[in-house]
Amino acid sequence: QAVIVQSITDSEIGRLMDDLYVDDAVDFLEEVPANIVRRVLANTDKQTREIINRFLKYDENSAGSVMTIEMVELHDRLTVAEAIKNIRRTGVDKETIYTCYVIDDKRHLVGTIPLRRLLLNDEDTLITDIMSDDEQLIFVKTTDDREEVAAIAKKYDLLSVPVVDKEDRLVGIITIDDIVDIIDEEATEDMEKMALLTPSEDEYLKTGVFTLTKNRIGWLLILMITSTFTGQIIEGFENQLATIAGLTACIPMLMGTGGNSGNQVSTLIIRGLALNEIKIKDYFKILWKEIRVSLIAGIILAVANYGRMLVIRAVTGGDTTNSVILVVSLSVAAVVMVSKTIGCTLPIVAKLFKLDPALMAGPLITTLVDAISLIIYFAFAKALI
Repeated sequence: QAVIVQSITDSEIGRLMDDLYVDDAVDFLEEVPANIVRRVLANTDKQTREIINRFLKYDENSAGSVMTIEMVELHDRLTVAEAIKNIRRTGVDKETIYTCYVIDDKRHLVGTIPLRRLLLNDEDTLITDIMSDDEQLIFVKTTDDREEVAAIAKKYDLLSVPVVDKEDRLVGIITIDDIVDIIDEEATEDMEKMALLTPSEDEYLKTGVFTLTKNRIGWLLILMITSTFTGQIIEGFENQLATIAGLTACIPMLMGTGGNSGNQVSTLIIRGLALNEIKIKDYFKILWKEIRVSLIAGIILAVANYGRMLVIRAVTGGDTTNSVILVVSLSVAAVVMVSKTIGCTLPIVAKLFKLDPALMAGPLITTLVDAISLIIYFAFAKALI
């Protein structure tokens, strides 16, 4: 984009900006270097420049930053015939004409009306008589998070979402193409956070080695340091591990089962929170459900493990005692219950403290569950062996 701007004349830049919808112009200017922005704005007409500058002041994750002002506005005193005439005169410059927005003298949004409804009604009908009124009106504020815009569009099957200011005056709309981009970007960001990566706007192959390292190293250091606790727990029971056959060999299986159990439920909870299917107030319902799920899953895994260890002892002729097999099986059941409880609790706690629930996933839960799994394992071993 920068190369194109540097390669064309000032008049060509002016024509290019005239042909762009405002939201696309803003996206373009947000991505290029400052010297390119200055040249582009210098060759843009005053009215467009003022609009673009206003858009650039909105927070990058707000509805205001992704809206466009090219929408069909109809005054509430117009008839159907006058409204259609207005659309024919101005519609060529609008980003979408499928939904029209009805405003009053003070530009307050008072209703919406689909183009189809205009075409199917008598010409003398007032649009206020056929529009969707205040009771059905769906809109967002300029300061609302863009993720909320995507959720509203999905919930109500909208092709565009109107945006109003703090005084409920219509200032723009967000169209379906931008909503799809928002959904894609937010899903990518959540996936990166769940893997404990710093979110990046650049494509993988276009991102430098040092940038990729910077995005990853922070959490890797944190996880490495926190895993020290796991090592200390094992070291504390080193003598017991050395004297009792079979205990050490089961540690990786136990830690893996716990981590997987926690990740399963945390993924569901994080996704549910992102889609607004789960609220903070639902925590105790979720906890009760996961306790029952983990109890059933834990019993099944414990029985399966007991049988597995008996078969291995019979085939290999090992000297693993029945008490060790019992300790491992009971530990599996307990670890599954604890890890699922942790997995459903941490994302909701993050949401409660205004943090992104996606941070409480994957490696973070695994590291925490590893330490707790060992504590449970050695507690059973100390009590029963």
